[in-house]
Amino acid sequence: MKIVLAYSGGLDTSVALHWLKERYDAEIIAFCADIGQLESLDTVKERALRTGASKVYVEPLADRFLADFALPALQAHARYENKYLVAAPLSRPLIAQRMVEIAHAEGADAVAHGATGKGNDQVRFHTSVTALDPHLKVLAPVIDWELTTRESELAYAREHGIEVSVSKENPYSIDTNIWGTSIECGELDDITQPPPAHAWQLTADPKSAPENAEQVTIGFEGGVPVALDGEKLGLTELVSWLGSLAARHGVGRIDIVESRVVGFKTRGIYEAPAATVLMAAHEELEAIVLDRETLHHKQQLALRYAELAYYGYWFSDLRRALDGFVATLQPQVTGEITMELHKGSCTVVSRRSPNSRYSGALATYEAGDTFDHKAGAGFAYVWSLPLTRP
Repeated sequence: MKIVLAYSGGLDTSVALHWLKERYDAEIIAFCADIGQLESLDTVKERALRTGASKVYVEPLADRFLADFALPALQAHARYENKYLVAAPLSRPLIAQRMVEIAHAEGADAVAHGATGKGNDQVRFHTSVTALDPHLKVLAPVIDWELTTRESELAYAREHGIEVSVSKENPYSIDTNIWGTSIECGELDDITQPPPAHAWQLTADPKSAPENAEQVTIGFEGGVPVALDGEKLGLTELVSWLGSLAARHGVGRIDIVESRVVGFKTRGIYEAPAATVLMAAHEELEAIVLDRETLHHKQQLALRYAELAYYGYWFSDLRRALDGFVATLQPQVTGEITMELHKGSCTVVSRRSPNSRYSGALATYEAGDTFDHKAGAGFAYVWSLPLTRP
């Protein structure tokens, strides 16, 4: 048997690599996606080989992640439960996609992941792999094995000579990529208390952020962010640079009690500095270039789009169809939005677009007003007819 394992080099996936090899008498191919996470991946390949992998893929996928997953979510304004910018959920279909591609190339019988039965990710991985290749078996060793505690995993690692970190346990479950960071568990489970200061991974405390506000102008072409302060940048470079700037000003923190896929509620904190600024800027630009009915309909669909990403239905027909709707609108979304960053806030200060539907002559109540006020009276009469009783 040959298995492709989504491997991070952490405790769970390191133990899983050895456990799968033993349990299934299998050849294990480890796959690690570099999508801009905080932890170093310099030694991942060597550690996987020492643990027993026959082959290791460590691939830089930040560009693909942003272009094929984060950008469509940005253009759709995907916020799960109107808050969470779904950074982690967006990465799972990419990881699943690459595992399936590697499985096909290597002739593997199954893929495996390190998610637990209680979390969302086991659903996302299983759903994504099934959508791409229903004949591939999806293994979840952390759910299936007899190692029920961290201590038992560490004991297994020691027994089998598996190299894992022996530093003091981090009380939080942390997942990072270039679009955002997710932090859960530990003290965060107490929803009566604010997040501890040390739980945040990327952003400055807004209270101690710089006293002076800073402005940044984001240029969009066809719905794609392409420039900062007039300087053309590739998407990955733009997100990285903007993320550092926004994080310095404490922008992008989210604290949410969310409804998990598996049915219960959990508390998580998230940091998405670049995504927060880009989402706000993209929304401001659409507000001036889209007509009212299209804009309002798109706002309704944004929540559904976020749900599909969060639920693991990225490869569904509905998500693709929503992408088609969003894509037809993006050619209009060209222009510049200037945002001001200050102590955790992100505020628009300027909007410009060659496609703007805003008319100062119509909006003004001062000299130069071109609105036909007499026509307005007739419009109000007709508009009220559906509410008129005989």
